[in-house]
Amino acid sequence: HSVTGTPALDGVQLAILNKRFEGVCRKMANTLFRTGRSGVLNTARDFSCCIVTANNQLLTSAESLPIHVFSGPDLMAAAMQEFHPVLKRGDAFLHNSPYHGCSHPADHTILVPVIDDEGSHRFTMVAKAHQADCGNSLPTTYMGGARDVYQEGALIFPAVRVQENYQDIQDIVRMCRMRIRVPEQWWGDYLAEMGAARIGERELMAMAAEVGWDTLDTFTDQWFEYSEQRMSAAIARLPAGKMMVLSAHDPFPGAEEGIEVKVRLTIDPVDAIIEVDLRDNPDCLPCGLNLSEACSRTSAMVGVFNSIDHSVLPNAGSFRRIRVLLRENCVVGIPLHPTSCSVATTNVADHVSNGVQRAIAELAEGAGMAEVGYAIPPSVGVISGLKPDSGEPFINQIFLGFGAGAASPVADAWVTVGHVGNAGLCYQDSAEVDEQVFPIFV
Repeated sequence: HSVTGTPALDGVQLAILNKRFEGVCRKMANTLFRTGRSGVLNTARDFSCCIVTANNQLLTSAESLPIHVFSGPDLMAAAMQEFHPVLKRGDAFLHNSPYHGCSHPADHTILVPVIDDEGSHRFTMVAKAHQADCGNSLPTTYMGGARDVYQEGALIFPAVRVQENYQDIQDIVRMCRMRIRVPEQWWGDYLAEMGAARIGERELMAMAAEVGWDTLDTFTDQWFEYSEQRMSAAIARLPAGKMMVLSAHDPFPGAEEGIEVKVRLTIDPVDAIIEVDLRDNPDCLPCGLNLSEACSRTSAMVGVFNSIDHSVLPNAGSFRRIRVLLRENCVVGIPLHPTSCSVATTNVADHVSNGVQRAIAELAEGAGMAEVGYAIPPSVGVISGLKPDSGEPFINQIFLGFGAGAASPVADAWVTVGHVGNAGLCYQDSAEVDEQVFPIFV
């Protein structure tokens, strides 16, 4: 019997319930993709949907961008619980604070607690979507030159209640409409995110009505144990060793000497632990390239998962075998307010992931991965202005081409990978479609 007192599930039941949870995530993602109003969502698919347990552990994140979900949803759900001890059915929260678990301010996240008929919080549905605009002082969601969050300019929402009894709280909506460029586009994307989270809530309630909440709790416990066992076995096949890798980001305003990222990696196959130590790195810098805590943890874990048996599932169970060491006020650590983390999901995060992959490749024959091309190139920039025919404002991120993918021990370069934290899950734009939608020539 499991810790919940219900009978243990067999392998077939585990496999079926896992696919059911993945199906919920895919329905959420399909809702977001089909109903998003901005090109960054309905063309490039720069969003993620996942399910977090009531004790804030990542359960399922089917077809999500790794940089969005490995760490972050757990921290954001914990912040939601800290700031709102009493959660009610019909609540929803808007979260984009990099100081409370979000990746960076442009990744608006909707958190919906799933509440059973007795009023107990069972799961949290998470829909995270990169915005076409988030209210920065310049028309971009990547303020690399921002000295701090004030110069950055985005509205910051640390798990702010945005729905109660399934009704929007108009005070928050009005704030966003006043600050975010092309507000009707933002409103459409907000509705798409909220719709995705509510679809997930509805599907999970239906699944619980069918099999019972206790069975779902039993599944999560056993699934985490199974995932941890798979991860332990994968690490046990690697050789023991330590490696230090340096990777340098180009000079940039606020980081005139460049940013040297030092990754210290230890493989312990006996205890089945991979440790990534990022503490010996520069303090936070007066620019927007600092990593949020979520991106510091995630970028290290992305490098690990890219380097081992690809069939190991990323969830809170397998994460137990990865130890990421961070310190406060570090460019690849835990930023303190008002440090800017505007560009946290790409640039410096790429150097962490690539450093981990290189370190494992140096230590272990048949494991690891080469460096993925760095983001963000101009072909993936944010464009904005007025349409000459109508005078209407527009703003959107275009996705017209990334750097090259990296070779692994068993495959050639993955040319559509996007960047290392993307895992090929964003789509690339059609030049012809972009030329039709925006007043640009490619």
